[in-house]
Amino acid sequence: MRAIDDYTATFGEDPGYLNWAAFGPLSPAARAALVSDADLLATGRAEGIAATAGRTAEAQAAVAGLLGSAPGEVTVHPSSTHALQQALAGLDGTAIASAAEFPSVTITLERAAAASVGRLAPRWITPPRTRVTADTVADALDPAVTALVVSHVDFRSGYRADLAALREALGEDRLLIVDAVQSFGVVEEDWAVADVVVGHGYKWLRAGRGTGFARFTDRARERIRPVLSGRIATVAAGLPTDALPDPALSAQAYAVSAPDPLAAGRLAAGAGEIRAVGVDAVAERLSRNVDAVLELADRHGIEVLSSREPAERAGIVVLAPAHPQGLGEVLAAAGIEVTVRSGAVRVAPHAGTTAETLGLLDAALADAREFTRP
Repeated sequence: MRAIDDYTATFGEDPGYLNWAAFGPLSPAARAALVSDADLLATGRAEGIAATAGRTAEAQAAVAGLLGSAPGEVTVHPSSTHALQQALAGLDGTAIASAAEFPSVTITLERAAAASVGRLAPRWITPPRTRVTADTVADALDPAVTALVVSHVDFRSGYRADLAALREALGEDRLLIVDAVQSFGVVEEDWAVADVVVGHGYKWLRAGRGTGFARFTDRARERIRPVLSGRIATVAAGLPTDALPDPALSAQAYAVSAPDPLAAGRLAAGAGEIRAVGVDAVAERLSRNVDAVLELADRHGIEVLSSREPAERAGIVVLAPAHPQGLGEVLAAAGIEVTVRSGAVRVAPHAGTTAETLGLLDAALADAREFTRP
């Protein structure tokens, strides 16, 4: 079999699971890493503790491999929100963000601005259909703007922002801070255009909670103060007692405490298996399954709100049936997991979504005809 087939064969979620944009059931590799490291930590032996302590470096290397960056630019965090806090708490100037962003962006930016005592101010924009484009950003620019904070894939519309176009609109003097939770590992992207990339392994990487990460480029580290850094974020070797050492000269400056090795091991496993098969292969298989969902929507006469263009989507398909709640109830009764929110039904397959699951969706949509059409 090809490597991509080996990868998709590891998907063991229940048939009918189409909610990867909300949560990714753990992969066998992540589960194995968890059990193995838990066994090492259960003995109390120094060698077991030391072995699991190395998982952080493994996770940094695996994530860096997918980003095309150096491991020293990557830090591991409890979540993407923790990572965003690191990026925004030390930012000065005016930061553009959509008011319709996921709360991990909006609330974090607002709190960082409130705590900055005037050093940071948000500039909220309201792009049409919640799609942050280069044009909407360009219209909000002035000399005070120092950064844009944006989700690579919008959780509401499924729209994938054009990072290269956003970079061009911003110019080289402003920071591009990207939340890649809904795209990392399953979409081919030139991450080098972004100054900060944050993500979380609990969705598409199938690594579970606690597996956040961030990448800070040299330019980001020049402009973002390490306000929230802790004892492991300094130039000191070992425990920095009786001294106040300078921040680390790498992305480690944006760290608070030693990461959970059980989480770091799962992140290393999840990122590592995608790196082994190749993001391009995963993205192609995911795109194929998104096409299949779109075909089902068309067959059953359901309006699609999300983009059909491969360059403008990742793994989210947003449906607008006549009665979203009713359709959601039919799907749930049929054992199909989706998200119903804000008058729409969000369907999110993965590369390993099976023909059986798509067949269950087809049958359920047929049964729900009274809710899908006016």
